[in-house]
Amino acid sequence: MTSFQTGAAVLGGLLVLGALLSGLARRSALSLAALSVLAGFILGDGATGVLHFKASSGLVHEVANVALIVILFRDGLEVDRQLLQSHWHLPLRKLVIAMPITGFIVAVSAHVLVGLNWTESFLLGALLSPTDPVLSSGVVSDPRVPRMVRHSLNLESGLNDGLALPAVLAFAAALEPNSSHFVWWHFVLQDIGLGFAFGLACGVIGSLLMPHGERERPDRSIPAHQKALYGLGLAFFTYGVTALPPHGNGFIAVFVAAIVIGIRRPDLRESFSGRLEAIVEIVTLSIFAVFGSLLTLHGLFSDGWAAVGVVVATFLIARPAAVWFALAGTRLANASKAFMAWFGPKGVATIAFSLLILGREVEAGQRIFNIAALAVFASILLHGATDTPGTNWIARRRDAAGVE
Repeated sequence: MTSFQTGAAVLGGLLVLGALLSGLARRSALSLAALSVLAGFILGDGATGVLHFKASSGLVHEVANVALIVILFRDGLEVDRQLLQSHWHLPLRKLVIAMPITGFIVAVSAHVLVGLNWTESFLLGALLSPTDPVLSSGVVSDPRVPRMVRHSLNLESGLNDGLALPAVLAFAAALEPNSSHFVWWHFVLQDIGLGFAFGLACGVIGSLLMPHGERERPDRSIPAHQKALYGLGLAFFTYGVTALPPHGNGFIAVFVAAIVIGIRRPDLRESFSGRLEAIVEIVTLSIFAVFGSLLTLHGLFSDGWAAVGVVVATFLIARPAAVWFALAGTRLANASKAFMAWFGPKGVATIAFSLLILGREVEAGQRIFNIAALAVFASILLHGATDTPGTNWIARRRDAAGVE
C-alpha cells in the first residue's frame, strides 16, 4: 500500500497543478477529472508504480464514500424549489423509466458480447445505470444551458446514485455463496424507504436547529463559514445515522436532506454552496486519482473488443434509447432530449459501487470491475472533451428558440 507521505505529496501536487491549469481547462477540451485519472494511471501500477492501492482495501472504499457524501449534499442544495414543483416530471421519467431501461440494455449487451450470466450482466447494468454529478457539474452549472435541462440533469444525477445502490447490492448478494435466504424486494424497500425517511427527518431538524440570520443577536451571530461546516457535519451525520441498523441508504438520505434544507432555508443554502466547492474539488481529484492508479491496460482490455462493445453500447445505444423513450410525449425540444441523452456520464458512483463488488465473494467481480472501469475512463475523456462544445451547441439552439 502507498504510504501516507506519498499519497499526500501526490494529492498536493494535483491540487497545485489543477489550480494552475484551471483557466486552461475552461478554455479547452481538457478536464481536471481526466487529468487526475491520467496522473493516477501514470503514477500507479499501470506505469511507474509510485502509487499502489488495492482496489478491495478499506481506504479506497472510504475515499469513494466520502466523495459521494460531499458531492450528493452539494448537488441536493442546488435543486431549485420552483423547478422542482413545476418540472418534476422530467427527472422522474428518467429515474423511473430511463434508468431501468439503461441497465437492461447494458445487461443484454454484456450477456451477448462478454458472456456474463444474466445475474452478473444485470449487476453490470446496475453499475452503469447512474449518471455522475461530478462530470455533469460543468453542464448543470452553466447558465447558458436551459434551466429545465440543468434542473433535470442535476436532480437525476443526484438521486440515481442512491437509487442504483439497492439494485447493485441486491444483485451482488444474489451472486454470493449462501444467498438462498436473500429477499431482494424487502431489501430494496427497506433501503430506499429508510433513506428517504431519515433524509427528510435530518433535513427538517437541521433546518430548524440553525437560527435564522435576521433573528440572531449581533453579538451571537454565527459566521458564514461556521454555517458551512454545520452543513457538512449534517451531511456526514445523516449518512452515518441512516447507515446504522436497520441499514437505510445513506446516500439517498444525504441528497434528500440537502434538498429539504435548500428549500426550507435558502439562507443556509447560500452559506453552504459557495464554500463547499473547494472541498468538492479536493475529494473529486482524490477519488479520480486513486481510481486512475488502479487501472492497468491489461485489466481494462482483459475482455478485448467485447468490453469495448459494451462501453459503446452503453453510451450510444442504452442511454440515448432510454432517455428518448422516457421523454416521449413531452413537449421538450429534440435538441434538449439529445443533450440529456448524451450527458449521462459514468463516474464516482460507478467507481464506488464497483469497489464494493470487489470486496464481496462474487466470482466474476474482477471482470465486472474492469468493464465498469473502462466505461468510466471512456466517460471521463469523452464527456470531459464534449462539455464545452455541447454547452455551446445547446446555448445556440436555446437562443434561437427563445427559451429560458
